[in-house]
Amino acid sequence: MNHTPEARPLGVAAIGYAFMGKAHSNAWRNVASFFDVPAFEQKVLVGRDAIQVAYAAGKYGWAESATDWREVIERDDIHIIDICAPGWMHAEIAIAALEAGKHVLVEKPLANTLAEAELMTAAAAKARKRGVQSMIGFNYRRVPALALAKELIAEGRLGSIRHVRAAYLQDWLADPETPMSWRLRKETAGSGALGDIASHAVDQIQFLTGQAVMEVTGTLRTFVAERPGPGGPEEVTVDDAVWATLGLTGNLSASVEASRVATGQKNSLKLEIYGSAGSLTFDLENLNELMFLDATVPVREQGFRRILVNEPQHPYLEAWWPQGHIIGWEHTFTHQVRDFLVAVRDGSQPSPSFEDGLNVQRVLDAVQESANNKSAIAVVGGTGNSQSHAA
Repeated sequence: MNHTPEARPLGVAAIGYAFMGKAHSNAWRNVASFFDVPAFEQKVLVGRDAIQVAYAAGKYGWAESATDWREVIERDDIHIIDICAPGWMHAEIAIAALEAGKHVLVEKPLANTLAEAELMTAAAAKARKRGVQSMIGFNYRRVPALALAKELIAEGRLGSIRHVRAAYLQDWLADPETPMSWRLRKETAGSGALGDIASHAVDQIQFLTGQAVMEVTGTLRTFVAERPGPGGPEEVTVDDAVWATLGLTGNLSASVEASRVATGQKNSLKLEIYGSAGSLTFDLENLNELMFLDATVPVREQGFRRILVNEPQHPYLEAWWPQGHIIGWEHTFTHQVRDFLVAVRDGSQPSPSFEDGLNVQRVLDAVQESANNKSAIAVVGGTGNSQSHAA
């Protein structure tokens, strides 16, 4: 590992400058203004197009740009690699960075395939023995309302959790004339709504409940088989929507629905958690609100009440604005970078770990297998294998 002197700022390189690169860059640019984090420098932004990445680097606050991520990883002044590139590149970059002694933050899903995710997790475990940290970017864990939900559940305010409903719905592909992109090709994206957004739903279910998915039944659908490409129609080789029923430890059941063709739904991650003593509901399109029902009070007083999650006593919010002044989607990435930097400083394992990402990948793989075979899949934790039986 490249050991960093106490007074020397951590050098950060981000790989990718499009949607996620912009979101992560915004977090790196702002985190030190609001949170107590170790000193770092936005050293270099990496992308394939030299002109465009140089322009993005100037806009997003990076000192320089580069087109060769391998050269950047070998630099002595780089200590952190933030991977915002498409999923098909995650494994190669992350493993090379970890072996070079760089701390790694990588966007979800961990990889495009289960085999790649397993290789990445093994590399992370090996690197951790040398003090090299790694984390996967499930940024919705950093929504203050969902962090509060996690606290309430852990405190037993819902009693025994019985079942969870999760639906992540978008409509950016509802129009069949929306052009072809890398996100619609299996070789570059791995999957469609399954890996892109259902991964968030699966992570939230396991994160909030503290239970692991053991069994899956899944269905995948592609509603628009072809999309306009530069040379004419191109075949869509990933799913548009996914439905899954999950069996978890703790005698818990959950349902997952994810769609990128849900007309009228812009970016709605809806979560409903039902317990023996209470319930919680959340919708990402109302990011600052958590609905809580306390079933321990008399029935005549029961009903969902709205918690505006903007108080300094709520997770992360002591760093932001006076109570009642809402925050936005982009703040989740700032919180994510804050937690990652603190873990690097303290030498502790950041959360969620690559192991957490691998667990989600196993569930996604089982959903795909179930959909292919029209069967139920038993997800075997810790082995990377699955067993199917007729549903």
